[in-house]
Amino acid sequence: MNEYEFTGKTVEEAVEEGLKELGLSREEAEICVLEEGKKGLFKSVKARVKISKKITDGERAVEFLDGLYPLLNIAAANELEEDEEHTKINVITTNSYSVIGHRGEILDALQVLAGAVANIGREEYKRVVVDCENYREKREETLKRLANKLAEKAVRTGRKLSLEPMTPYERRVIHSALADSTEVKTQSEGKEPNRYIVVIPNNLRPGSDRFDRHERRGGYNDRGRGDRRDDRRGGYNKDRREGKPYDRERRGGRDNRGSSYGAKPAAKRTPYFGTYLGNSNAAKTEEENKSEE
Repeated sequence: MNEYEFTGKTVEEAVEEGLKELGLSREEAEICVLEEGKKGLFKSVKARVKISKKITDGERAVEFLDGLYPLLNIAAANELEEDEEHTKINVITTNSYSVIGHRGEILDALQVLAGAVANIGREEYKRVVVDCENYREKREETLKRLANKLAEKAVRTGRKLSLEPMTPYERRVIHSALADSTEVKTQSEGKEPNRYIVVIPNNLRPGSDRFDRHERRGGYNDRGRGDRRDDRRGGYNKDRREGKPYDRERRGGRDNRGSSYGAKPAAKRTPYFGTYLGNSNAAKTEEENKSEE
């Protein structure tokens, strides 16, 4: 931001001189008074003012980004498109990945910072968009296609479907894409930075909620691993489904008490509630021997 200093007998005279030379109106100028003019008996002091062109919110954000790029080792320049309602900063660079990052992470961070700088002193927040090589539009189209595809699958299967964690900006795109749908609704779940969207069909099947996590993380199918294990070994679940009595001896396993099938069950041990005085089994054997004598 270029600043110019002007002098005059009074502050008003210095300001008028500066505005005339720079071709600015008072609304377009930033004026800073450096020194008030003084009249003395032997010496007078002139008034000094500093005048610069007032920058817009978007221009302030661009200046911030220009100073940030060298700190991030990014070689880039900015193009500003601004009106009363919208502010868009297009980043021009030879290495787009250094500006965009993985799935737009760096670009999103730059946008948050630029928006904070642009809205300094504003009562109403004005959204600032930072873009590079039209990434925003391409990403939005990809997310809209994904949203419609998952909505169709949710209706077809009657199950909830959840997406991977996304940024607030990307979640807004998904919500907006399915906002007018009469077959599904969307909601956000989880906590940042792992907050994600769940697509819920209106024809949701009862009891299908428990598979939502597996759908998102790629878990087991509807039958579950336990049922497959029981089928393979001829277990209880398979007998129950086929309406057959459960035959434990067929498996050759153990019963609930730990003994082999067909073997004599172990004698049930009588609980002892007295005070422990050493080897109780040995004491009991000695008493039995005395009684036999």
